Amino acid sequence: MRSRLTLLVLATTSLMMIAFLVPLALLVRQVAQDRATVRATADIQSIVTQVGTADPADLRLTVEQLAATTGRPVTVFLPGDTVLGTASPRTPAVQLAALGQSLTVESGGGREIVLAVQGRPDGPAVIRTLVSPTEAGAGVTRSWVVLFGLGALLVALGVFVADRLARTIVRPITDLSDVSHRLANAELSARASPEGPREVREVAGALNHLAGRIQELLRAEREQVADLSHRLRTPLTALRLEAEGLRDRDESARLSAAADALERAVSGLIQQARRRTDGDAEPARCDAAAVVADRAAFWEVLAEDTGRALTIDLAAAPQPVAVSADELAAAVDALLGNVFAHTPDETPFSVRLEEAPGGVVLTIADRGPGMPAGLIRRGVSGGDSTGLGLDIARRAAQASGGQLEITGGEDGARVTMLLGRP
Repeated sequence: MRSRLTLLVLATTSLMMIAFLVPLALLVRQVAQDRATVRATADIQSIVTQVGTADPADLRLTVEQLAATTGRPVTVFLPGDTVLGTASPRTPAVQLAALGQSLTVESGGGREIVLAVQGRPDGPAVIRTLVSPTEAGAGVTRSWVVLFGLGALLVALGVFVADRLARTIVRPITDLSDVSHRLANAELSARASPEGPREVREVAGALNHLAGRIQELLRAEREQVADLSHRLRTPLTALRLEAEGLRDRDESARLSAAADALERAVSGLIQQARRRTDGDAEPARCDAAAVVADRAAFWEVLAEDTGRALTIDLAAAPQPVAVSADELAAAVDALLGNVFAHTPDETPFSVRLEEAPGGVVLTIADRGPGMPAGLIRRGVSGGDSTGLGLDIARRAAQASGGQLEITGGEDGARVTMLLGRP
């Protein structure tokens, strides 16, 4: 936009300068020619009295002296064939002036001025001089250079001023664009400075109001999520009490552990909602190897109960990733829960965690009927679930800078989750 405004001013000022300077340049040339003509006419008029009264011998000296002084040819044609001064043929203009008419004509060698002189006893005489193109154009080139130099200077000055003005207009718009991109990248604390023209200031105020409103809505939504999660504590407490009342100690311990894990998940959800409301929260990170090992051990018990062969292959060294432990655990639980929900009992599956360029790859594969394509969308499910499990995994992968991929076929389904490094 800034360059377009500058080019517009450049084109406009250039056209204005051309429209002004070209006629002025032509006028300067015409004035110079007229000035030379008037000066030459005045010079030959200064000897009209001598031409009308003096004898040829005295007149010859006067004419030669005038030619030497002015630097231009001066010729006097007396009645008969007598010619004084600069040798010159009798041109048509001279012949016409001999009839008593003074005139100025353009010829091949310049501007010819002839002056008829009456009063001689032997007949009219004619004074002729020639203004050369060099004399007629004296000073014109210098004037043109000055004029067009001044025009170029004015155009440059106009472009400079237009660029400064365009910058004052474009800079606030650029700042608005930067703030909008920051808001799009979830930097909700970004605000635009109300600068520039009134319209741009109004847009900046509207953008700041929109950013504040988004913050308020997100804060209210997260508070509702935290409140909803907090309400789950009561049924969890009742579930734990029911589990403790079971006669089978092993079954009671298993259900109590499951209730404890669910309560930890609810607490993590509350903390996560609170933390996201606070814009100064620390970047999330965890050890993927430890989290996946913990969740795989939890699901291994259920796999044994349903006759499923589980293969666990995890990297031995710690694998830091840019996602919180709660989010990664929820994603792993969602993926493993899909295996149990969408495959029959006794279906083998595997959990593999390995290093990859720029991150860590978690692969969960099963030998079930496979999974249809296009499921990584919120609220889409091939069964009777809400379809949010895969979306949880997808958001966890994207939060770390990775991605989630699902491939399926006759040999089963394979879910690959790429997790980025902190």
